[in-house]
This record gives sequence, structure tokens and C-alpha cells, in this order.
Amino acid sequence: MIKTVIFDMDGVLVNSEPLHHQVCKIQFRNLKIDVSDELFATFTGSSNKMIYKKLKNHFNLDSNVTELIAEKNRLFIKAFDEDSTHALIAGVKDLIIELHENGMQLIVASSSEMEIIDAIFERFELNKYFSHKVSGADFPESKPNPAIFLKAVELSNHSKSECIIIEDSTNGIKAANSAEIYCIAYKAAEVNSQNQSLADEIIYSYKELNYDTIRQIYSKINPNNSQN
Repeated sequence: MIKTVIFDMDGVLVNSEPLHHQVCKIQFRNLKIDVSDELFATFTGSSNKMIYKKLKNHFNLDSNVTELIAEKNRLFIKAFDEDSTHALIAGVKDLIIELHENGMQLIVASSSEMEIIDAIFERFELNKYFSHKVSGADFPESKPNPAIFLKAVELSNHSKSECIIIEDSTNGIKAANSAEIYCIAYKAAEVNSQNQSLADEIIYSYKELNYDTIRQIYSKINPNNSQN
């Protein structure tokens, strides 16, 4: 049976992508660079390390990558702390609680730095449900490289066939595909910039998932093996 669910964070647990875009626009104005919405959309799911390396090279920025990331995260946490309207995506906490209560292991594998993951997890009281938090900042390459998901599987102490990933971004889904782990794409109604065609299935609401439906995915992955 499926024993571990690996969640992405931005766009899967919380609709934080607009806030990331908002603070990046402020930073880009301060840096006097013009980053189009089309270019920014290609960054979704990538680590800040990868994003700012590309921006530094493309725009010949003087600041180093570490400084650029630190400033972006400072702007994000300030804006996040000042805005109490941010909420988890509808239905996802109910799913998290149900899975946890039924003994399913939960891991978050996000491209964000750990300080961003921690800020969101503390605001929404998620730490008690997750056994591990994995940050893309700890890897040389970000999604679509599969390293972050392979590390999550390693931490789970289960096989790939006993794990699934819930993602939303093109890069994240590519990473799951490369890691050869079953991937469910969450499709938000207001987001049309991400290609989710490589996902094994797409959901439009967390009401479509529960402990039983996730548990039974094992038989799709391993049709010749019985549940265990």
C-alpha cells in the first residue's frame, strides 16, 4: 500500500506563488531589471538558488546569489507576517489530518529555503503532521532535477512504489516523473501557466482525495502485487 505522501508546498499546501511573485517584482524594481511574467512562470518549482543564478547571469547583476536570495526571503517573510489573510488551500489540511490519523507518513519537499518552509508550517500548525521537511536549497540543482524527491523517499524508509507525490508545477512534475514516483497534480482554477501533462493524474479539489483513494494507488503502480 501507499505509506508516504510527499507534498510540494507552494501551490500545493498554500497559494503562496502570488506573494512570491509580488515580492520578486519589488526586488526586480529595486535591481532595475525587467523580468516578464512569461519568464517568471518558468521559474515555478525551481529553487531560489537556480532562479537567481539565471537572473544574475542574464542581467549581469553585481550582487551575489546568496545576497539576492536573502533579500527576497526577507521581503517574503515580512509580507507574509503582515498579511493575515493567507490560508491553506481549501481541503488540504483536512486531508493531511486524515492521512496522519490513519498512520500515513507525510513529508514536504519544497524548493523554498527552510526559513520559508518553517514560517508557513508554524503559521498553519503543520509541523506535528510531517515527519520530515526537505528544502531544495540543500541540493546543487533544483526541480526538474529529481534529487529532492529521491531524498524524500530515502528519508521515508519506504520504496518508491510505496510513495506518491502531490505537485502543481511543470518543474515539480518533471522531477517526480524523472524520479519514477507516482505524481498527482493539483490544478488550481486560477493557475494556467503550468504544464501538468506528465502527471499520473490531475485533481481540481482536495475533496477528490482521501486515505482510501491514496492507499489504493499502490494497485495502479503494482498491478501484479497485492496490497500489504
